[in-house]
Amino acid sequence: AALLTLTKKRGAATYAQTLQNIPGTQVTTLENGLRVASEESNQPTCTVGLWIEAGSRYEDAKTNGAGFFMEHMAFKGTKKRPGAAFEKEVESLGAHLNGYTSREQTAFYIKALSKDMPKVVELLSDLVQNCALEDSQIEKERGIILQELKEMDSNLTDVTFDYLHATAYQGTALAHTVEGTTENIKRLTRADLASYIDTHFKAPRMVLAAAGGISHRELVDAAKQHFTGAPFTYKGDSVPALARCRFTGSEIRARDDALPVAHIALAVEGPGWADPDNVVLNVANAIIGHYDRTFGGGKNQSSRLAALAVEHNLCHSFEPFNTSYSDTGLFGFHFVSDPLSIDDMMFCAQREWMRLCTSTTESEVTRAKNYLRNAMMAQLDGTTRVCENIGSHLLHYGRCIPLEEWDARISAVDARMVRDVCSKYIYDKCPAIAAVGPIEQLLDYNRIRSAMYWIRL
Repeated sequence: AALLTLTKKRGAATYAQTLQNIPGTQVTTLENGLRVASEESNQPTCTVGLWIEAGSRYEDAKTNGAGFFMEHMAFKGTKKRPGAAFEKEVESLGAHLNGYTSREQTAFYIKALSKDMPKVVELLSDLVQNCALEDSQIEKERGIILQELKEMDSNLTDVTFDYLHATAYQGTALAHTVEGTTENIKRLTRADLASYIDTHFKAPRMVLAAAGGISHRELVDAAKQHFTGAPFTYKGDSVPALARCRFTGSEIRARDDALPVAHIALAVEGPGWADPDNVVLNVANAIIGHYDRTFGGGKNQSSRLAALAVEHNLCHSFEPFNTSYSDTGLFGFHFVSDPLSIDDMMFCAQREWMRLCTSTTESEVTRAKNYLRNAMMAQLDGTTRVCENIGSHLLHYGRCIPLEEWDARISAVDARMVRDVCSKYIYDKCPAIAAVGPIEQLLDYNRIRSAMYWIRL
């Protein structure tokens, strides 16, 4: 009974109090250009990671896949810790090591006990500047990557989005896949991987981020000790420039009637990371909502498109997306459908886009803003998500934007803003389309293009 009374008296923090109590992000820039950022808390663990401005967009047709190959090699030993010694040392700390490569960034991060933070910083420094790149390990990983590429071909969602990038940004670096082609993986050499490291793994392109029970001063001291010297410094004016990628309204169709369902993605050109229109477009996507047949709710779901999908059995699932890059983006939706429902689903989805441009209501915007706030607060769930948030923000925006500022931007959105911004990016624009599977019923491009506007009298 006493415990029950104590529980009742203990009040939960309000949403506003939670935003105000989030610790601020401290950022220090070292002399060599490395940005060191941290967010301190009372957690017994911490996540420390390196976010690097490097990815498939910085590769050409011959070196595409080098970054993904390098990500694999990073965990296969260093000059100080050859073979499996690196992974064993991480495991001896009880830590978890991970990494990923995308089109514009590469990340390596370690989750460990807070007291081991200086050791984690030293391990990350060793990983990026002393990668062993042993010939035997390269050949071993080459076989593993080739097997991964075969497995990725069976993930039709990923295949569809790779096709979408290939047609939307054809002839440019953003058209490349992150993993590279089979031909490239077979011919990439140790010299190619070493050149990739020497070109991109430099201090001005890096953010050392940390979150958890750590001291910012101690993090900076560790960074000064392990992230200085020639390996992290550019020689002269060798900073690689980022080429402009132009969006093209076009399509790729990969018809295969042996597949059970069709994957369709349609997108228009969206804004880059730093554009404030992104907040409004995210509200618009929250209005559209998402759907999967495993969801409950049926025709009573708040998303109009989801209710239609249930009532008329239009698709297996759909998901809107807003994928941003430095200077461009893809704003669109992806759905999985039975062959005979493609036309109906495309019609309903495009009609929902037109409705966003012309007749969005305040009640829909209010619901969507609450959904975004909930998703925003999920960023506080664990030190790894907070650390990734810090590293990505500094690469994308040049600063870490606090959640309180994001909340203010979301609150400022109203129905008129949604209509205006959606009209700016969607209305009467030429889309990019990627379709995979039994897509015979997908209408020709001109018919889909004609549904990107309404004739209003």
